[in-house]
Amino acid sequence: MAMLVPAVPVHAEAPGASSDEVVRPTPDAAEAAILIETLKARLLTGPSATSVLEAWCAERGLAAEPRLVARRESGPEKPLSAAQARRLDLAPGEPVRYRRVRLTCGEHVLSEADNWYVPGRLTAAMNAALADSDTPFGRVVRPLSPSRRNLGVRMIWQAAFGRVPGPDEALFAVEAVLSTGDGVPFCEVAETYRGAVLGRR
Repeated sequence: MAMLVPAVPVHAEAPGASSDEVVRPTPDAAEAAILIETLKARLLTGPSATSVLEAWCAERGLAAEPRLVARRESGPEKPLSAAQARRLDLAPGEPVRYRRVRLTCGEHVLSEADNWYVPGRLTAAMNAALADSDTPFGRVVRPLSPSRRNLGVRMIWQAAFGRVPGPDEALFAVEAVLSTGDGVPFCEVAETYRGAVLGRR
């Protein structure tokens, strides 16, 4: 399990700013590396990426209202692999739905996520919300008291680059299976987190 790195200060007053105007400085490469490891550790130990990211948005001051929105992306569906079907413990012919979104906080696109979920293991209201709204998956399924089993994490951005990643650069990717509080798997996710999580540049 990744070790949680101590959080770094995230707010400072800019020179010449009024006493009630607080701005966040651009992190340097070393601070960026710490922030990335901190967020990754929280995601790997948290039960919901949605709740972790919303708390992160508030902590980093990414938007006046730190609330995630799932922007649906069009395009061909990614087929479910045989390994994914086994992890979801699908019955023969049991349907699976696919949802690809960009999770945003204010103007920041924090991550891209592929979701393969089993509609028969969700309520009708949950299925309707996933089909017709921009509500993040984690918020929709929160009544199931879900847990996450991490399948793997892959680092993409390297601190050795010696620079702060741009907002559109991929930082790391996480794959996980979500299960109900009773241990029934109902979703597999593949998430890629972007440099926008660090804040404005």
